[in-house]
Parts: sequence; structure tokens; C-alpha cells
Amino acid sequence: ATGSLLFLLLGFAWGMTTGFAIPTAQAFGAHDGAAVRRSVAVGTVLTAAASVVLTVVAPLVAEPLLVLMQTPPALIPQATVFAQVSFLGSGAIMFFNYLSAIIRAIGDSRTPLVFLSIACALNVAFVIVTVGPLQWGVAGAAASTVIAQALSVIWCLDYVRRRAPALHVHRADWRLRRAEVLNHLRLGLPMGFQASIIAIGTLTVQVRLNELGTAEVAAYTAASRVDGLAVALLQSLGLAVSMYVAQNFGARRPDRILRGVRQSLVISTIASVVLGVALVAFGRQIIELFVGRGVENVVSMAATMLVVNAFSYAALGILFVLRGALQGLGHALIPTITGIVELVMRVGAAIVLGAMFGFIGIVWSNPLAWIGATLVLVPAYL
Repeated sequence: ATGSLLFLLLGFAWGMTTGFAIPTAQAFGAHDGAAVRRSVAVGTVLTAAASVVLTVVAPLVAEPLLVLMQTPPALIPQATVFAQVSFLGSGAIMFFNYLSAIIRAIGDSRTPLVFLSIACALNVAFVIVTVGPLQWGVAGAAASTVIAQALSVIWCLDYVRRRAPALHVHRADWRLRRAEVLNHLRLGLPMGFQASIIAIGTLTVQVRLNELGTAEVAAYTAASRVDGLAVALLQSLGLAVSMYVAQNFGARRPDRILRGVRQSLVISTIASVVLGVALVAFGRQIIELFVGRGVENVVSMAATMLVVNAFSYAALGILFVLRGALQGLGHALIPTITGIVELVMRVGAAIVLGAMFGFIGIVWSNPLAWIGATLVLVPAYL
């Protein structure tokens, strides 16, 4: 019940912090060490400011927003707790996103992916422990994500300290320049808005889902948690592409940009197939870890959603790669348009197909949004 709300607010923060790292990557590609350090200083200050605002404001508005979303009354107390715990830990989530982005900005996309994979695995393990033996309920599930992200922040900081001297900020670099702050906001805010546009569509899906009942909400939520891990891995590739393109844009190497994008498309396709096969083969067993075996209807609906999404990962991988390439070049318009296409497709499918086919109709809203946005993005990129 909280997934769409978290995506709306944390998704904006994620997109914004990723955008803050693009000037870092461009400066690194241009071999301008001073500009790299100043960019890191600006991005750190802006990320900290956004973290404070989100941590203070979001927990206060969580319950009213859940009511506005027509969340079933029986779910509101627990959904509010989950959202509030998640928002209170939003600083860890935002700084992990930002640190991962600036590490990618200096050419290391492997380390953030490793940290993300470990964080995802720890998240699942913590959920099993906190919800199972410790019986912390939804607060434990939310805290598991925050703890995993906080550990990832520590790992990233240690990596930067030991292995990334280019990101070490000097005292003079903290004297922020207005032009550089505005440049970071020029790239960061549109990427945040793109994520929010997509999240608005997801909120509409959530409202339609809430009208069906608690079983459907539980199934969609459980499947979304599993699906989110797969999507995050594909999304990481798109983020790596945006930084790679930004670096080579700064270095004025269009030949490397084209070659890198082509190779990334191949990698995303292979990864999509592997993830899809894994979820089709083991989706039901994974879902049972989250909801137990005593709710067969919930498990069955959630497993069906995983199968539907699994066959759409190839389109999603292409979408992430090409969108990341355009963002790395500093283009905000076309990626924003694809976000609007996703919004229209997701809302339209949720309303029309949801009314016609119920839960399975709503399940198709994400794949149709991914495919629709990809069909728009491919010719625009070419």
C-alpha cells in the first residue's frame, strides 16, 4: 500500500541525486580535478539539504496521503508505520544513491552494483529475520531497507576514502559557487521530476488497486518488492550508462559513447532474460518468503504478476539504457517526454484494463508503460 507513495517522494530524491553526479562525470571526463571536487561538494550539500527536508516533512504527511490514495482503512495504520520508518531513514537512502552516482561518475560502475546487490540480499535477509523470528512487523520490514542502505553508505564512504582520491573534497571546495549550484539543479531537478511523473502514474495504479481489496493489495505489494530488486539491477545499468556517456561527453569522445551504448544494450538484454527466467522459475517460492504459505490466493496473484513483468524486462532494459545515455548528454526534454508516456500508458491501462479484467488488468499497466515509453524513445534516440 505504500510502494507508490515511497516512489513518489524517494523517487524524486533518487532522480535528483543522480542528476547531481552528471557534472561530476563531465568534469572527470574533461580531466578537470578541481571541477570534480567542487561538483562533489555542491552535490553533497544539496543532497544533505534534501535529506533534511524529506526526513522532517514526509513522515508528517504520510498518513494523509495514504488516505487520499483510498488505501483500505484496515491497512492504513500499518502502511503509515512502514512509510514513516522509511522516510525517517531517507537520508541513508539518498546518500547511498548519491555516493553510488559519483563513484560511477569516475568510471567505476562495478562497485556500486556490487554494493547494491549486497544491500538487496541483506534487505531480504533482514526482512526474513525482523518479520519472522523478531516479529517486528511492517516496521521491521521498513527498517530492514534503511539498515541495508545505511550499511551501503558506510561501504561507499570507505571505498571513496581508500580508492577514489579524485572525490576527496578540499576545504576550499566547500565555498559553493552560484553558477555551479544552478547547473547541478538544472540537471538534477528534471531527473527528479521525471521520476515523480512516473510515480504519479504508479499512485493511480495504487488507487485502482485499493478499490479491489486487501488480498489484491497484499499480492501487488509482495510482487512489487521482488520485482523491484530485478528492476533495480537493470536501473543500475542505466545509471552506469548515464555516467559513462557524461564522462565521454566531457572528453569529447562520441565514438566511445556510441560503442558503449551498443554494448550496454546487449548486456541489458542478457540480464533481462536471466532475471525473467529466474522469476518465472522461482517466483512463487520467493513470494512465499514474504507472505507465507497460508494465503494461496495472494501467492498465486503475486506470482502471476512476476511472470507478466518478467517478459517485459527486455523493453525496460532498453528504456533505462537509452534514457541514461540522453541524460548523460545533458538532455532533459526527451527523457521527460518518455516519463509522460509512461504516465499516460500506466494510468490508461490501470483505468481501462483494471475495470475490464480486475487485478490482472492492473498488473499489465507496468509492462505496457515500459513498452510504450521504449517505442517512443528508440526513434528519438536514433
